[in-house]
Amino acid sequence: MAELGQPSSYLALEAGAPVYSSDGGQVGKVEHVLRDADADIFDGIVLDTSELPGGHRFVDAAHVEEVYERGVALKLDRAAVESAPEPSENPAAVRAHPDETADSELGRKLRRAWDLISGNY
Repeated sequence: MAELGQPSSYLALEAGAPVYSSDGGQVGKVEHVLRDADADIFDGIVLDTSELPGGHRFVDAAHVEEVYERGVALKLDRAAVESAPEPSENPAAVRAHPDETADSELGRKLRRAWDLISGNY
């Protein structure tokens, strides 16, 4: 893993910052930081995992190990990042446990991610 600098805040995290899996390899770059500005809560990140369009994945804040000055370290390994959900306009299309609903925390976060990516914010 590259030298990421000192621990930092999600508020300073910018698009394009490298994202590293728990096994040390770079798995993408930050596309959007998801947060609830009113409550000052970090929700997670949308990362771009591909050089081509369409490689967006949502990583919940609970799976972010640390935000640094020059990147992000995740608690997830590469395989888990690759199978992370894509941001979706319709959270019901995301693979989820039967207990989860469109009103679940994950559903709200995925809708927020979609709104940011599609410009509907």
